[in-house]
Amino acid sequence: MAIREVLGLYRDLDSAVAAADALRDAGFSRNEFEVLSNAPYPEGTFGEESGIHRLFVFPLIGAACGFAAGLLITGGTQLSYPLLTGGKPLLSIPPMIIIMYEGTMLGALIFTVLGVLFESRLPWIGRALYDPRITQGYIGILVRTAPEREARAIEALRTANPEDILTESGNAGRQPARS
Repeated sequence: MAIREVLGLYRDLDSAVAAADALRDAGFSRNEFEVLSNAPYPEGTFGEESGIHRLFVFPLIGAACGFAAGLLITGGTQLSYPLLTGGKPLLSIPPMIIIMYEGTMLGALIFTVLGVLFESRLPWIGRALYDPRITQGYIGILVRTAPEREARAIEALRTANPEDILTESGNAGRQPARS
């Protein structure tokens, strides 16, 4: 099924919030549109629910993997090349702790970076509709929907008096909503 994109550009925050409300009233769910802005806004400004973040899981998994790798490297090396010195035990714990600690920290760090990229939905592979005016202070509402609902999305965006509406096929114009 093909997905069509519609981008509404708004000068101020109030009209962008009104557009988000109009889209919700028109039957669009929150995961069908996103807000594009050059400035961060507090969570919930555009009516979105606070998301469930699983970022804490990534460092825990990375730390466990790093610890296991450190244990495997140190223990495996000492068991593969046994060198008994003066009746000391084959597996010497104090040097193993250092390598296991470093492996734990490295694993946690690498998995944290990967987790941030994953939770941020980066990198975006694909071509999304965009307008450079968003970097100049405009707020964009990008709707991704089925082709048969594209006209409904355009009408919902027009109710909030946009500066411009763009579609994949071109400019949908700045025609005001009918009363």
